[in-house]
Amino acid sequence: MHEMAICLGVIQIVEEEVRHGSFSRVRSVCLEMGALSHAAPEAIRFCFSAVAARTVAEGAVLNIIELPGVAWCMSCSKNVEIAQRGECCPCCGSYQLQVTAGEQMRVKELEID
Repeated sequence: MHEMAICLGVIQIVEEEVRHGSFSRVRSVCLEMGALSHAAPEAIRFCFSAVAARTVAEGAVLNIIELPGVAWCMSCSKNVEIAQRGECCPCCGSYQLQVTAGEQMRVKELEID
């Protein structure tokens, strides 16, 4: 499951911030996840607590902000919200969609001590 690798990357980012900052503990991590990021929020939550054990993020709360997938329809020239790749345009039914947002995942903020 690649969610474990994602969470290890999040912990790596947190530890890098600890090296640059003057704090010793992370209370919460806010993660933005796009609907098209190919990761399940529930699995991320489960894996995060496992990889955070024995790190500065042990016991930290993981807050996930889920962002919608957005695509530009080549047929009707509208930006439309999509839940997954392969969907048709909700406005005209075309499958000629170019994803423009919703694939990203980033650590938005940390609450620290």
